[in-house]
Amino acid sequence: MRLHEYEALDIFEQNGIPVPRRGVASTMHEALHVAGEIGYPVILKAQVLVGGRGLAGGIRTASSPDELKEVAESLLSSDVKGLPVLKLLVCEKVEIARELYVGITVDGYSGKPVIVASTEGGVRIEETARSSPDKIASFHVDSSLEFYPYQARTLLSRIGVSQQLLTSWTDVIGQLYHIAMSHESLICEINPLVVLPNGGLIAVDAVLEIDDSALSRVRFPLPDRIERIENPLERRGREIGVTYVDLDGDIGLISSGAGLGMASMDIIGERMKPANFLETGGGITADLLYRCMELIMMKPGIRAVFINVYGGINPIHEGAKGVVRYINEHNVKIPIVAKALGNRQEETWEIFRSAGIHVVTEAATEKAIDRLYELVGRG
Repeated sequence: MRLHEYEALDIFEQNGIPVPRRGVASTMHEALHVAGEIGYPVILKAQVLVGGRGLAGGIRTASSPDELKEVAESLLSSDVKGLPVLKLLVCEKVEIARELYVGITVDGYSGKPVIVASTEGGVRIEETARSSPDKIASFHVDSSLEFYPYQARTLLSRIGVSQQLLTSWTDVIGQLYHIAMSHESLICEINPLVVLPNGGLIAVDAVLEIDDSALSRVRFPLPDRIERIENPLERRGREIGVTYVDLDGDIGLISSGAGLGMASMDIIGERMKPANFLETGGGITADLLYRCMELIMMKPGIRAVFINVYGGINPIHEGAKGVVRYINEHNVKIPIVAKALGNRQEETWEIFRSAGIHVVTEAATEKAIDRLYELVGRG
């Protein structure tokens, strides 16, 4: 679960990392109040759980109350990469002498925490690794042992950090490591870590993503996982117990497993555009498949639906009943193609066919999507 920037900054501050004066606003008037307490100029940052906010126009400066009114109203009535802006982080604008980077992530191969530091902040760390490998260094930590300051100093010495910065940056790394371990995070990052004109350090941005499997062990209040999903369709998917990812296309997809769904999505994408990824997690009940149909049809512009389910222990005919009930109740007229194999498949095929659904009985998903393409055409 990724936290909003303002939530991560609060945690960083509680653990001793210097952060800007700031406040959160949901309206223009709240933003005015926060800015009045902080003093101008201020930075207004859209609080959406997506990267690249700056390039997408989600981070702006205001130097006066009049300018703030205009900027706040503009941001709060906009979206960033398709996500509505519901909250703004209003921060003091700090004077920047230099930008650094420090982050802690998990090595997917070894499972160990990795501390990454760079003398070039404010850009994607992947770009620095490609263009200036001498300005970035990393260190794998044995999380079963205590982390010592000398390890951070050794890391920083590899990228030529000055003695003036060495102590304060070492302290920040130690604090960040404590946050990462105590919160069981997948990523804990400051980019940029700003060097002030007086030589001090301050975190002007914060990223903290907690491992979903660790949420039950985290011993501090967490925001509701469903309410923080900003895409309404994806939020609805979580509410009904399925994995739904909203995409840019117009071909709805229902699958009974992640692998089946990913394969279907890839094959659809060769000639058409999937509107979503949806997998039921193995459940194929009448009620769940009814809700799945309801969910994918909530998206405007759906031209066709592809259903790809497999039943081992679970019979699949009940799920077919749910799909047919939705079609009949809502008078659905778009093409629907179903590939349904497994427990009670023949009965399932007859149920689908009774509602005019095109059933493909071959095992190969390609055959079913060929049929879908014939029905939808190139339009």
